[in-house]
Amino acid sequence: MTDPIARIAAALERLSPPPAPMADPAAHPAYGWDGASLSAIAAFRPLPLARLVGVNRQRDLLLANLRRLADGAAAQDVLLWGARGTGKSALVKSVVAELQGTGADIAMIDVGAARIATLPRLFALIGAVPRAFVLFIDDLGFDAPGEGRAFRSLLEGGAAARPDNARLVVTSNRRHLVPRDFAAEADAINPRDTADDQLALADRFGLSLGFHAVDQDQYLAVVHAHAAALGLVADDADAIRWATQRGARSGRVAWHYVVDLAGRAGVPVA
Repeated sequence: MTDPIARIAAALERLSPPPAPMADPAAHPAYGWDGASLSAIAAFRPLPLARLVGVNRQRDLLLANLRRLADGAAAQDVLLWGARGTGKSALVKSVVAELQGTGADIAMIDVGAARIATLPRLFALIGAVPRAFVLFIDDLGFDAPGEGRAFRSLLEGGAAARPDNARLVVTSNRRHLVPRDFAAEADAINPRDTADDQLALADRFGLSLGFHAVDQDQYLAVVHAHAAALGLVADDADAIRWATQRGARSGRVAWHYVVDLAGRAGVPVA
């Protein structure tokens, strides 16, 4: 008869299997970070860079900066800020994929905003790996000025500053990451000190790229670029009606319209 202790141990192992081994940080194009370990992102297939319309300046600056990082040269931490749905996150992923396609040894690590406190652990893990890393933090924002102070040292001057082969690339709907507290500024003995403290976090990024709400012509250009890539023809009036019903024009709304257009035509979207 099987030893009862062995049976219990086997049952417990089935209920709580050992964690999967950490992904090799030198082997994959993109990773997820759970606060303790890296996991490979199985399907890292961003949009081709040519499909991102109306962000040429932002594209060129981000591409040049991350190419320097991949080459082992000095590079900046980056803040992409502005209106929602304007392609900030898509641009980061597409630029990384573009560099990888040219042979650059650079990878993206998706770091959730809730895991910022674990970044020093990630820095220690990747600091000695002979490749470049883009530490991607999407949709970052702090509800109070004080919440962002601990994050500043990760960007500049702190004991746990990021290693030379890694740079933080952050997206946010707010330019300054923290809300301006005008009441606190009004009550302060020196209002400028309070304002400077609230804006200091955004100032730590060497490269700040703004994304603004698109006009109708740009919205239609994005629609037609996505549609053409799928072999579809979009009708301007139909695309405008789609945006009007959603109360917004953006790259994201354009993409959702093209997905609907493809569905109507029976065309799959990868």
